[in-house]
Amino acid sequence: MSLKNSLFVLSVTLLLVSCDKKRVFDKYKSVGSSWQKDSVVTFKFNSPDTTKPYNLYVNIRDNNDYQFSNLFLIVALEQPGGLTKVDTLQYKMTEADGTLLGDGFTDIKENKLFYKEKMKFAKTGEYKVSIKHAVRQTGKIPGIAQLAGITDVGFRIESTE
Repeated sequence: MSLKNSLFVLSVTLLLVSCDKKRVFDKYKSVGSSWQKDSVVTFKFNSPDTTKPYNLYVNIRDNNDYQFSNLFLIVALEQPGGLTKVDTLQYKMTEADGTLLGDGFTDIKENKLFYKEKMKFAKTGEYKVSIKHAVRQTGKIPGIAQLAGITDVGFRIESTE
């Protein structure tokens, strides 16, 4: 790709990112080429306006090494003062033919997965979100030790207004 094309792609990307007016919090953390079973991805943030509702998302970047049709996650949201709400979530990650769902032009796909809709933060202060995978092979109790194909885990908060 020429320098001119690279600059054009960079400019368009920056334009799209800067137009993201609903974004309140949006971060990713790399898990390498596979997500370890005992690896917990944690995000800390200060509560946004407690009078307004927000949509919360778990963002996943995956590639063709991902071998499962679904993704199971355990997500814990810790409020200031220690009250923690834990959810076990399931997301469809592929079409019936095995084609990855998500956005992206390369073999890396980005999935924006709903976590909580129109949530109001009860308290002001620091919140913590912890995310770990709970993927298992059919008929087997132990979880997958190294979940290949997941490269990044993210957390996003969007304004509903």
